[in-house]
Amino acid sequence: METVCNKLEKCMMEVKVTFTTEEWQDAQKKALDKLAKNVKIDGFRQGHAPAKMVKARIGKAAILEEATDVILQKSYAGILLDNDIHPVGQPEVKIDELTEDILKVTVTAPVAPEVTLGEYKGLDVKKGQVKVTKKEIEAELKNYQNQFAELVIKDGGVVENGDTAVIDYEGFKDGVAFDGGQAENHELEIGSGSFIPGFEDQVVGMKVDEEKEINVTFPENYQAADLAGQEVIFKVKVHEIKSKVLPEIDDELAKDVNIDGIETLADLETYTKEQIKNRKQSEVESKFSDDIFNAVIENTPLEVPEAMVATETDQMLREVEQNLSQQGLNMELFQQLTGKTMDDMKAEMREQAEKRVKFNLILAEIVKVENIEVSDEEIDEEIKEIATYYGREFDEVKKIFEGQLGQIKSDLATRKAVQLIKDNVK
Repeated sequence: METVCNKLEKCMMEVKVTFTTEEWQDAQKKALDKLAKNVKIDGFRQGHAPAKMVKARIGKAAILEEATDVILQKSYAGILLDNDIHPVGQPEVKIDELTEDILKVTVTAPVAPEVTLGEYKGLDVKKGQVKVTKKEIEAELKNYQNQFAELVIKDGGVVENGDTAVIDYEGFKDGVAFDGGQAENHELEIGSGSFIPGFEDQVVGMKVDEEKEINVTFPENYQAADLAGQEVIFKVKVHEIKSKVLPEIDDELAKDVNIDGIETLADLETYTKEQIKNRKQSEVESKFSDDIFNAVIENTPLEVPEAMVATETDQMLREVEQNLSQQGLNMELFQQLTGKTMDDMKAEMREQAEKRVKFNLILAEIVKVENIEVSDEEIDEEIKEIATYYGREFDEVKKIFEGQLGQIKSDLATRKAVQLIKDNVK
C-alpha cells in the first residue's frame, strides 16, 4: 500500500492510497470466499461450487464492491495512523480507480488546526465594579411587598391598571371560535402582560357585568401557526374586580418573608443588599470571563473544521435540554412555545459554538506551552467535591469516574489555563 498525504483548506487532510496488486488480489479472494458461502448452484452443496461458476453467478461488480469493503476494513485505521491523522469528525472515502487489477482511493478527514498562540497574557480587559444602590434595595423590598399583597373585591368603579379582573372570554377568528381561546372566571392581572398585546389595555375601564368585544392581533411569532399575525375578536365579560392592597414595608413584612435569621426590616434590608451584591458580582465575573474569552479568540486567528463546530453545537443543544428538564420542560414543548425548529436553534448557536471550539483549542495549546500539570491530589479533590455535592462516599464516586480520570485531569488543566489568563490581565 502506497500513500500520499496532502493538507487541504479548511482543516482537511487528504490521503491518496494505492493498494499493491498482492493486497488487492488477496482482498478479492476473501470477498469471493465470503460471498460464495451464500450462493446456491444446482448440483453442488452450498459453498462448494467451483470458483469460476460462483464468480460468474455473483458478478464482477459485486465481488469488487465486497473486496473494497474487506480491504478498507483492514487498512482504514492504518491509513490514518501511518500518516499521523487524528480525525475530529467522520472521514470520507472516495474510490478513484476500481478494476480487477487496481484499487485507488482517496481518504479525506477533518482535523484539529495547528494553533499559533497570540497574546493571552497582559490582556487589557477590565473587570466591572459592584455597587448596590439604595434605589435597588427599595425596588427589591417593593417586590416582597407585592408578593404579600392582598386582593380585595372592589365595590363599584372600573377596572384599573394593577387590578385583577375576573373574566369570561372567548376568541373568534372570522366569526368562528378557535381552540384554546376561551375560559371562564379567569383571573387576569391588568398590566402583567400575560395576554396578547392590546388585550389588557382594552379591559381597563370595564365595569362588573359589562360585556365587550376586544379586537387584537396575534404576534407574528405566535406558537400556533394558524393564529400567528391574525386579527381576532374576543368577547369578554367582567364578573368581578379585585384591587391589590399592599402591606406596609416594616418589621411585620420582614417576618412574613420567612427567611431564616430575618426578624426586622433592617435584617431584610441587609439580606437584600447582600443578595443584590452577590448577583451583581456573578454578572460582573461572567462578563469579565466573556470579555477575556473574546479577547483571546481575537488575538489568535484560527480556522476550525465544520465537524468540530457541529459537535459543539450538538453539545450546546444537550445543555439546553438539560436546563429545560430542570424546569420541567422538554425540547418539543420548547420548540412549540418559541416557534423554532431544531435547524433554527442550530443556526442561532453556530457562532457561539465556533467560538467555544476556538477557545478550547487555544486553552489546550496554553496548557502545553505553559507546562500546566494536574496532580493526583487535585483530581481527588475534584472527586471529593462531586461526592459531597451528590451526598455520596468518595471511594464510591471515584470508582464511578474510574474510566474518566483523564477527562477530569484535562478539565482541571483547562481551568488552570483560564485562571492563568485571568491572573495576568493588566
